[in-house]
Amino acid sequence: MAVIHRTTLTPTKLELLTSWLPSRPWYLGGAGEPALAKAGGFRLDDPEGEVGIEFMVVTDTSGAHPAAYLVPLTYRGAPLDGAEHALVGTMEHGVLGRRWAYDGCHDPVLVAQLLALIEGRVQAQDQNVSDAPDREVTRSYLGDGLTPADFTVTAVDDREGTELPASQGAALRLHRVLRPAPDDAPLPPEATGHVAGSWSLPDGTRPRGLFAVLRTGPRT
Repeated sequence: MAVIHRTTLTPTKLELLTSWLPSRPWYLGGAGEPALAKAGGFRLDDPEGEVGIEFMVVTDTSGAHPAAYLVPLTYRGAPLDGAEHALVGTMEHGVLGRRWAYDGCHDPVLVAQLLALIEGRVQAQDQNVSDAPDREVTRSYLGDGLTPADFTVTAVDDREGTELPASQGAALRLHRVLRPAPDDAPLPPEATGHVAGSWSLPDGTRPRGLFAVLRTGPRT
């Protein structure tokens, strides 16, 4: 169970993301600095208790229209071997000391726990309260048994999201640019699982939409 510490972070998560987000191909803003606000998200527990796992939603109001982004992050007490390209930055944590923050799509611990969430083996946890399930996060899984174990962390970014491939055409896709959609909106025909959630917009509304979609076979 992840413990939420009430302490300081230097720099803050939003300060790290202000520098990092404009380098992503799915970032919609212009040349100026983004104006970010925390807008939602959830956490997952690392079974080993070593890695912090957070799915953060941030809004950016620097452009003509507000944009919402899903930013999966992992927090580690030491660098992750071979993941230098996925490093978002380092922070000084008031309790835990130096923490290395990574784009979680490149971290095998986050990928494994996201699959466990889709399959219903773990619960999404509240972003701000220790040992409290997040009831707003929903998931589904239509597969028979566990998903393929050979998902890689060779994540591929495009203009809308990040895709992690596996064998036989399977893939796990994270929606980075969030779009409001009703809960009863149909999933892609090849989808066998999903995660959805809600976030807050600057105008006070709270839409819902897809966070991640699992495909366990080739696209049709």
